Amino acid sequence: MSGNVAKVAGVEVSTDHWINGRRVSSKERFANFSPVDGSHLADVAAAGKAEVDEAVAAARKAFPAWAALGPKGRLPYLKRFAEGIRARAAELAAVETMDNGSLLLGNQHRVVPRAAQNIEFFADWALTLEGHSIEGAEVINHVKYDPSGVAALITPWNAPLMLTTWKVGPALAAGNTIVVKPPEWAPLTCSLMADIAHAAGIPAGVLNVVQGIGEVAGDALVNHPDLDRISFTGSTDTAKIIGQAAARSITPMSSELGGKSPFIVCADADLDAAAQTVAGQYMNAGQVCLAGTRILVEKSIEEPFLEKVRSAASHMVVGDPRDKDTRVGPLIHPEHFERVAGFVERAKKDGAVPLWGGSRANLGELYFQPTLFAHVSPELEIAQREVFGPVLTWQTFSSDDEVVETANNTRYGLAGTLFSRNEARAMNIASKVVAGTLWVNCFFVRDLAAPFGGSRDSGIGREGGSWSFDFYSDIKNISVRKGSFA
Repeated sequence: MSGNVAKVAGVEVSTDHWINGRRVSSKERFANFSPVDGSHLADVAAAGKAEVDEAVAAARKAFPAWAALGPKGRLPYLKRFAEGIRARAAELAAVETMDNGSLLLGNQHRVVPRAAQNIEFFADWALTLEGHSIEGAEVINHVKYDPSGVAALITPWNAPLMLTTWKVGPALAAGNTIVVKPPEWAPLTCSLMADIAHAAGIPAGVLNVVQGIGEVAGDALVNHPDLDRISFTGSTDTAKIIGQAAARSITPMSSELGGKSPFIVCADADLDAAAQTVAGQYMNAGQVCLAGTRILVEKSIEEPFLEKVRSAASHMVVGDPRDKDTRVGPLIHPEHFERVAGFVERAKKDGAVPLWGGSRANLGELYFQPTLFAHVSPELEIAQREVFGPVLTWQTFSSDDEVVETANNTRYGLAGTLFSRNEARAMNIASKVVAGTLWVNCFFVRDLAAPFGGSRDSGIGREGGSWSFDFYSDIKNISVRKGSFA
């Protein structure tokens, strides 16, 4: 491996950009530290306008040939790409754990396999879109999914590999070329992803990775005039800035943003299963946009259910994410730790009472105790804004109308979770909750064929199945009058 290289968890990782099939350095670099133990992992190349311009130009040049391959022609490349991810699963998992603090076991058994599946699934799905026709009374409408061009993909730090491939898969399968901007707090597995794509034979310029600080590299990318799509996963505030840039060039944008999702537990629920699932909301130290952070419990079962949750949460061991017994690792960065701690301290001042947790864990700088707040009125900041840490709130309800009103009482609408054994009741409540995804008697089940995205401040558009191709394609209808050809 040439250029600037760091060794992370025993794995060599390039710290340079990947542009037009080669490694490109930058004079400016930024330090990357591990949230696990505070160790310095690397000094990573920080892109500016010049590197972004080079990457977009490379993607534009590579686009015609990649688009011309068609879904069948692109399929072998993407299959090899997915297999390459699987072949390096242990390395990817180890690097991701050190880079963003997520659990090693989760990365090994769930995250990296899902990253490979993201590439493979969409490569196969693209084949199903060919030959789609709609017959009318006078004409036959031949629907074509044409590649849109160059797509900018901006991805978050809480699951960088999985959420990057969630975009890369359909973008490449649709025939686009791409420029990936990985998160500055956890950029390293995206760098490895570029090596894997190259080894799979993905042509130069088809997949580019430019690293850097959001306010510099990200700003240069989203304001570039030669983009055809922008896909972003991250905060609502950043999405507003990107949306303004996209609007100036009339560039279609898709965004999956934050959440303040309700977790509704009805009196007729399987309380043991519900309690275990509530405890699971602390996964990834609560740094999960989909987490059901507002626990809404039917009042008649409040006391027995609270004890079940207390018992389940007691097994959420805080510790080193490389340890197989750990269930809650560190927060990603000192800046984010202070943000989470600030929410907790303000909640206490507002009158909310921590039933457990509420402070730093006695393990290291970035470890925070799993926390549950009671005495939370709906208007409190802790019930309204996304904390993105291991912090849940506890509220009760007495009727279905009340719980729907409380569930919808935020500006978010990303997800929700509901436990009930009564199908009619469950479906009635689920249909009224504003959310892109509503899980009933389960959580975090992601079918790649199903639509995924948010409402309100939780995003624009949907990803998954054909919805991804609706975004990453220019959809054309060729309408032919019946019998008009000799």
